Amino acid sequence: MEKKLIECVPNFSEGRDESIIKEITNAVESVEGVILMNVDPGYATNRTVVTFVGEPKQVIEAAFRAIKTAATLIDMRHHHGEHPRIGATDVCPIVPVSGVTMEDCVSYARTLSKRVGSELGIPVYCYENAAFSPERRNLATCRSGEYEGLAEKINTEKWRPDFGPSEFNENVAKSGLSVIGARDFLVAINFNLNTTSTRRAFAVANDVREKGRKKREGGSLKGPVCLDENGHEIWQKGTLKSCKAIGWFIEEYGIAQVSMNITDINVTPVHIAFDEVTRAANNRGLRVTGSEIIGLIPKRVLIDAGKYYLKKQHRSVGISESEIIKIAVKSMGLDDLCPFEPRKKVIEYILEDRNQTPKLLNLTCRDFAEKTASESPAPGGGSVSAYVASLGASLCAMVANLSSHKRGWDDKWEFFSEYAEKAHELMDELSHLVDEDTIAFNKVLAAFSLPKKNDIEKTNRKKAIQEATLYAIQIPFKTMQTAYKLFEIAEVLIDKGNINSVSDAGVGVLCANTAIKGAYMNVKINSESIKDKNLINSIIVESEYILKRSEDEERRLIHRVLTKM
Repeated sequence: MEKKLIECVPNFSEGRDESIIKEITNAVESVEGVILMNVDPGYATNRTVVTFVGEPKQVIEAAFRAIKTAATLIDMRHHHGEHPRIGATDVCPIVPVSGVTMEDCVSYARTLSKRVGSELGIPVYCYENAAFSPERRNLATCRSGEYEGLAEKINTEKWRPDFGPSEFNENVAKSGLSVIGARDFLVAINFNLNTTSTRRAFAVANDVREKGRKKREGGSLKGPVCLDENGHEIWQKGTLKSCKAIGWFIEEYGIAQVSMNITDINVTPVHIAFDEVTRAANNRGLRVTGSEIIGLIPKRVLIDAGKYYLKKQHRSVGISESEIIKIAVKSMGLDDLCPFEPRKKVIEYILEDRNQTPKLLNLTCRDFAEKTASESPAPGGGSVSAYVASLGASLCAMVANLSSHKRGWDDKWEFFSEYAEKAHELMDELSHLVDEDTIAFNKVLAAFSLPKKNDIEKTNRKKAIQEATLYAIQIPFKTMQTAYKLFEIAEVLIDKGNINSVSDAGVGVLCANTAIKGAYMNVKINSESIKDKNLINSIIVESEYILKRSEDEERRLIHRVLTKM
């Protein structure tokens, strides 16, 4: 189950006073659950880029607090630096990382903009995907005239702020204007070439970058530039959209590189850029020896790349996440210049490692059994049911992978790879439910521990108990629904998979039914406490339906397994 994560990368118009920068980052870190990833001040630009990540609600709150702090501490009337700027919080992009869409980020950005305008009295332009009009999509256009031209600019009809005041009052004179928006994740990647020639590296960069190069007469690299009928230079587009690139020589490594910014990884994924740079380099007698990713990336960059190269090799993609990432690293030579450590480069892994809450699935099998056997009531039957179901899914994935790689079945690899991936996705979802069931039980215990000294506390306690108990029902109910999906996958594998592994598919069926029966008991035992009988009855009816169908499916499929053996 993919966690909802967004990134925020605000740029503040202060890069010299460390105390001000620290107060701004303290405001970010004051929101629980938000991880401050990077702080990059620049003295000459008098500007600091701050990067933080977390769940949407927390990140938007952290952004608001940071913008408020910056407006309090930074006076734009006295600000000077080499970088263009228009406000104390000059620009604030919201970026999807995982589990959210660009449309979601547009909504988050506009919500933040409205709050900044109304509560802080700071005028706001919404830019990029959050822009209300095409001319405001471009950041440079929104920032044109910079702070010095702001007083006149916001009074015009064309450049009236999207949110906040449109008059240049004392507050605005101090804070300036903020440009807030939503954009996709920008990936900076350098491609290593087996040459020391900057000119040749630049030639490859020009071949692939979206802007391309100036078109010259006769196709020459040095001939006169071609002009259109209006006398304007004609540019020949490169092969990769949403990509900016240059060539340079890196003295530290003693090689030339194509240095690229991919501004939209949905339009041009990193692995597609790697293959295209490789092709362009080969056409010029060069070779890409590897690559290096600068900064942090979302996990999907490596997962998408790994699956892409596995499919090119006619191999199943229904394998572990770590194996998929290893294929991505090796295929793109990300460890060419130095070791590539996913735990230090992937945003989701960094957040996971900083989260100190221990997970049941991080325990060894023995430790999980010992923890279950302890006097603590959690983990209990709900977590164990989800775990049994996850084992059933892993067995189905194994059978699919063995079938995908079976000698003589080369024409079937893609079919079984699809089922391996489906089983692996169910395994991940069920694994998540192992911990979630214990979390749900602990919420019930916490609700019962709430104070009940007066009528208000008693009312709040009763409400909390009902909400926690309902959640403790919904999790095992979700386990039932998810585990039931295994039967469809198992049936295909029993009928068409590697006959030598049919018993493994059969055990997967038994695991699914066992998990469903166990999860049902957890639904049933908690349901008596729910006051909303209409709601709980609908869950009970569907649970009993799944339970009956599960018993039927087990009998039917196990009979088929025994017939095959």
